Amino acid sequence: MLDEPLFESLDSATRSGLRRRLKTWYAKRARSLPWRETGEAYPIWISEIMLQQTTVTAVVPYFEKFLARFPTIHELANAEQDDVLRHWEGLGYYSRARNILKTAKVLVEESDGVFPRTVDELTALPGIGRYTAGAILSFAFDIPAPIVEANTLRLFSRMLAYEDDPRASRGQKTLWAFAEHLLPRKEVGSFNQSIMDLGSLVCTPTKPDCPNCPVQKNCQAFALGKQEQIPPKAAPPEITQVVEFSVAAQHDGQFLLRQNPEGQRWAGLWDFIRFPLEDEPLVPESVFGSGKPLAKRFLNYVEKTVFKQTGLEVQIKRFLAEQKHTVTRYQIRLQCLLASVENPGEFTESKTQHWVAPTEFDNYPLSTTGRKLARLLQKDGTQLRLL
Repeated sequence: MLDEPLFESLDSATRSGLRRRLKTWYAKRARSLPWRETGEAYPIWISEIMLQQTTVTAVVPYFEKFLARFPTIHELANAEQDDVLRHWEGLGYYSRARNILKTAKVLVEESDGVFPRTVDELTALPGIGRYTAGAILSFAFDIPAPIVEANTLRLFSRMLAYEDDPRASRGQKTLWAFAEHLLPRKEVGSFNQSIMDLGSLVCTPTKPDCPNCPVQKNCQAFALGKQEQIPPKAAPPEITQVVEFSVAAQHDGQFLLRQNPEGQRWAGLWDFIRFPLEDEPLVPESVFGSGKPLAKRFLNYVEKTVFKQTGLEVQIKRFLAEQKHTVTRYQIRLQCLLASVENPGEFTESKTQHWVAPTEFDNYPLSTTGRKLARLLQKDGTQLRLL
């Protein structure tokens, strides 16, 4: 039994009034989004997977490109993973793309592409959690199903003046129960979209627009003047500094690309030879840079590691660039180096490692840093051919 006063005080009449005000507000303020132009489960599912950990602005062009290439779940189910990843490239969190391909194959094989209509059946599919299941059910089928995501988590926490961590187990239980308590019997999809838009446009993380909020009278955080403190901010992760190398190994005008195996970062994507600097102090800023000589001990380390991983004897020719990026709790300084392979010896290509000409880079799904290096190599091709 939940003990939040507002949860218990929202009787049927109060909830009806809240829904009416939300409906009026949503009619004027609803965001125009391409996945809202359809009531079909397939594009709704794709959009919701893309929106996980990603902003709406970033998702829109990817969604349109993806649906243009894979307009139906059957075409997606018949696609190669490389093709799916190539159309996902740059969106990040690539396990999402691998999971939608798995789910598409399962649905086409088991139900001719028809989506199940229960939370339990949907959440049994790869990559579909409780929120995504609720979105599919309510948006596509108008089946009553609650949703709690970043925007509604913040909105519900403030409405309840929930001061504990809403991401913890008890907080999640409370907010999901509250979301279900608010649901109407019909037009569930519009209601869920309205509360998401309210959280995005009005009940913002900082400086919420409380005077223009249609549920202000039902918001305990506003009544207490605590809307800026609720919900409490999540503790930032402890960042670990890491140095990695990306080696563009060239032979006869082609470069070695390797596919990242399952279980590793960016699984399924292709990249240049890449590995972390291990058992060494962090590289000082002065070691790398345009026109600066490379310290011999680092050259030896890189060349030996490349040989250990590939069996190729390489000679580092020059520093190309440094890319700085963050992956989860790691802040990475990626040192991009150009190397030549004089004699590949017994090295042979396989399904997971190819010699690729720069003109063919665009045919491979690359990590974001791999794509940046590929662009640099394509642009710098005239100089590189002189090696």
